[in-house]
Amino acid sequence: MAKPSYSAELLAAVAKVTTKRGKILVKHILKHGSVSTEDLETIYGLTDAASAARDVKDAGVPLPSIRSKRKNGRQMAIYSFGDPSLIRGDRFQGRKAFSKGFKNTLIEKCGAKCALCSTPYEPRYLQLDHRVPYQIAGEEAEGQRDLDEYMLLCGSCQRSKSWSCEHCENWREVRQPAICKTCYWAVPEDYTHIALKDHRRLEIVWLGADEVMDHARLKSMAAKNAMALPLYAKAALAEYVRRQQRK
Repeated sequence: MAKPSYSAELLAAVAKVTTKRGKILVKHILKHGSVSTEDLETIYGLTDAASAARDVKDAGVPLPSIRSKRKNGRQMAIYSFGDPSLIRGDRFQGRKAFSKGFKNTLIEKCGAKCALCSTPYEPRYLQLDHRVPYQIAGEEAEGQRDLDEYMLLCGSCQRSKSWSCEHCENWREVRQPAICKTCYWAVPEDYTHIALKDHRRLEIVWLGADEVMDHARLKSMAAKNAMALPLYAKAALAEYVRRQQRK
């Protein structure tokens, strides 16, 4: 099989990938044309393919993926390079690093907590995230960054946001920052859609011994009613709201 050929523009972007896991991913694609989650795990022992793909995208490399099935029937992703002409503006130059001072300033303004689930964390466990994805809006220079354009996320919420955004039509086709600015993943305080779907979402984390005990009671009640815990909790909240409205 002939070795795939790529444009100078794409190769220049690939050269900007600096992380070890990202380099593994792009090296395989350069040689074979694509790479699957299964390839990354079995050949290279790389178990976090999503993070490797994010490193590559952060460097400005277009990296679409398709869903397929492993030999055991489980789902997996297959990555390949996209069309460099689809990259707009300066996004092809790669994402610039945040300074520690910028993160500290955002923590002073918003608190050391996740913007989506409101769970408090030690600052080192919080990740700086663009409210409007970098791949859609690009990024300002260090001295021009607006704090209001960024948020702090825990690892779990950041992964959920990344998956949802990457499967949104606005990410894949439209690429309009204004659409993102009305989405839950950008403005959880006041949004009209989640990835262009008429959905609403509530992130809840139970903290400490007392709250964990409350969670255990809720879980027990859900089991007695033969309901999944999220569905039971949603039904209980709906009933509580109705009772409050009747007062």
